[in-house]
Amino acid sequence: MVMSDDLHDGWFGESIAAGYDDPTDPCNDPHTIARTVDLLAELADGGPALELAVGTGRIAAPLAERGVVVHGIELSRAMAGRLADKPGGERVAVTIGDMTTTRVPGEFTVAYLVFNTLNNLTTQDDQVRAFTNAAAHLRPGGRFVVEVGIPPLRRMPPGQDTVPFTVAPDGEGGGYVGFDQLDVVTQEFRSHHVRVGEVNRFRSVPFRYVWPAETDLMARLAGMALEHRWGGWDRAPFTAESTSHVSVWRRVDTDV
Repeated sequence: MVMSDDLHDGWFGESIAAGYDDPTDPCNDPHTIARTVDLLAELADGGPALELAVGTGRIAAPLAERGVVVHGIELSRAMAGRLADKPGGERVAVTIGDMTTTRVPGEFTVAYLVFNTLNNLTTQDDQVRAFTNAAAHLRPGGRFVVEVGIPPLRRMPPGQDTVPFTVAPDGEGGGYVGFDQLDVVTQEFRSHHVRVGEVNRFRSVPFRYVWPAETDLMARLAGMALEHRWGGWDRAPFTAESTSHVSVWRRVDTDV
């Protein structure tokens, strides 16, 4: 079910939505999805869940299949339009809108934002608004879960601003190269995607990276306190070598 007025799909239009569920993409690995859903279902504890930036329902659909009532907020109609085709997807209600401001009816036991989507908000103010909006949807004691990467600054020597993250030749003279270009002053960065083949394509997408301590302050401003921080959905310890974190904040201020 898709509700609300038509909005621009932003960086996630039809061309991206069409390939978003690529089974070769590590984020679509069934084991990764199962670990994510297991943890979110446990945190939901029988209550309803809200996914900010629900996308094509990679997580929301299997979570709904587990019996959790799931509602999603999604800016892109092209992405949300694919959700109903997934098992469990028909049970997920989706409101089209911006995750920083869009409100949906009801209170939720858990809200979540996965796979670096916090970085799609390219200002600190918008990232703070996402935390505030999530907290406003939570029941007292409810939890907000975020999965986001650690900025790869340790991999950059002085003067360098670019870090490759994928080089994947296809064996036929083509392939794909992905690299991030970071501004350490503004915390803004762009992910550049170059595909070489019969048709050459270049795509550049803006982001803003955020530090774990910064997310804790954003949560605190929204009336939440850190409960857990892991190095992944398997609850591995978060260490100095972690490349991402899964953090859980609990709403402690009932007046948010």
